[in-house]
Amino acid sequence: MNIRKLYDRFDSPVVPFDCGEKCKPHNPSGKPFCCDICHAVPSAYTQEWAYLQDHTDLWHPWRGDECTAHPEDPARLKGETPDSMILLACLGPDQCQREYRTISCRQFPFFPYITKDDLFIGLTYNWALEDTCWVISHLSQVTDTYRVEFIRHYDSFFSKWIDGIKSFAQRSAQMRSDFIAQNRSIPILHRDGGFYLLRPINERLRPIEANRLPTYGFYR
Repeated sequence: MNIRKLYDRFDSPVVPFDCGEKCKPHNPSGKPFCCDICHAVPSAYTQEWAYLQDHTDLWHPWRGDECTAHPEDPARLKGETPDSMILLACLGPDQCQREYRTISCRQFPFFPYITKDDLFIGLTYNWALEDTCWVISHLSQVTDTYRVEFIRHYDSFFSKWIDGIKSFAQRSAQMRSDFIAQNRSIPILHRDGGFYLLRPINERLRPIEANRLPTYGFYR
């Protein structure tokens, strides 16, 4: 796995400006939520971690005590992490070395949506972050370039490592279950360039204008 090549091909920002400036005024720590270990614990594939160790001092293995405000349970979080990945913490947003962001940072707040038939149809988001992540309430701002790079990255990734799709299929299934319970539809940034609402019970897609998608939390 050529990590530098992966990073270079998946390097565009999610939106055409620093969205951290939009969310950090709402975080008591003053950090963007995506860069605050109290809200998001990044991870890296083991091969990715080996590359990062050789090229940067930005990262260290997550210990579980980096956040004192509401610490995560290390056993629970590690139990939810695939064996092929390691949980990390970084030096913080003020010392970020953007060329060494992990794939998990580059894809944030999104993940590949995998249908019941194991098809990768596009991007959806980590729904636990709806109330904090500015991007989730402003999906219309996501650039076409970012969407293309995201899809290209995971098309290549899944073609070379078929087992890599399993964890995202499980996360997609959990999202369907949660959204069925809440009687909600799942927003999809489709690989065809459109925006859709997916009915989780049968996965039917309904096109929607991006500016009509719901907003959450601080951004209502």
